[in-house]
Amino acid sequence: MRNNIDLVKLFITTILIYLYCIAPSHAQDTTIFYQNRPLQLTEVVINNKLDVPAFIERVKKDTSFYKAFRNLHLLQFTALNDIRMQNKKNKTEASLQSRTRQIRHNRCRSMQILDSKTTGDFYTKKGNYNYYTAELYAGLFFTEGSICGETNVIQGHTLSTKNKTGMNKHKEQLKMLFFNPGQKIPGIPLMGNKIALFDEEAIPLYDFSIDYKDYAKDQTCYVFTIKPKANLTNSERNKLIIDEMITWFDAKTMDIVYRSYALSYNAGIYDFDVTMDVQLTRVGDLLVPNVIKYNGNWHVLLKGRERGIFTATLFDFK
Repeated sequence: MRNNIDLVKLFITTILIYLYCIAPSHAQDTTIFYQNRPLQLTEVVINNKLDVPAFIERVKKDTSFYKAFRNLHLLQFTALNDIRMQNKKNKTEASLQSRTRQIRHNRCRSMQILDSKTTGDFYTKKGNYNYYTAELYAGLFFTEGSICGETNVIQGHTLSTKNKTGMNKHKEQLKMLFFNPGQKIPGIPLMGNKIALFDEEAIPLYDFSIDYKDYAKDQTCYVFTIKPKANLTNSERNKLIIDEMITWFDAKTMDIVYRSYALSYNAGIYDFDVTMDVQLTRVGDLLVPNVIKYNGNWHVLLKGRERGIFTATLFDFK
């Protein structure tokens, strides 16, 4: 009997040693410094011998994300548009679901509405958008009439609020926030330079890290994450707008394949809490977005609070 107990103990001990040996190890991240900025690198990134300075400069100066949206001007595609305005109980009180088709002919593009359905007070009695969020969406993704002579060239098309007022200025600010998160955006009251991620004053407030992960089948990516440091004081936290930004870069081509960011701020006269996600894909030689998601809660003094959710799904590119 004693021998049987000893054999059981030996068997269990052998199994435990085996499980311990095959269990994955959790290597410590390594911190390096680039331009006085601490960066956390996972072991797999170090093993891949990533040129970190070149990678960071690419992130700072990247225009491929903006160019991907400009590439849409050159293509035909179908879009599913889903816009929902919610009340304080997160119940939909107005919405638009539509299917549109962008047509390109003789270097001109136009949009066909294939089907459309609205609920609630999405439009005013005069047929205008009743919600600021919907109007901004339309400015980004809907086309009125025919637009000709466009290209996807970035040079000479820098986003700027100069000489723009009213809704056109707000659209441009949204584009700057959408396409170039982390860059300074002029003309937004009380915000100053709080959104500039790569300025010297932002270095002590954010953690920067680079990882290497599978994104899809046969596609691995470098994942660049920026988020506020833990345990910031209220004064330090009030200097921030970007709560998190994560960008996935294809390890072979360095294309951006996915980006998500969360932003929030309260300036008294206005406040907002917004998350955005963008997935991108290749159509021939062109990088284009194919899924864009937005969830925003914002309020401006003397105006009602808006809670909007929208998703744009693009497909059937030609």
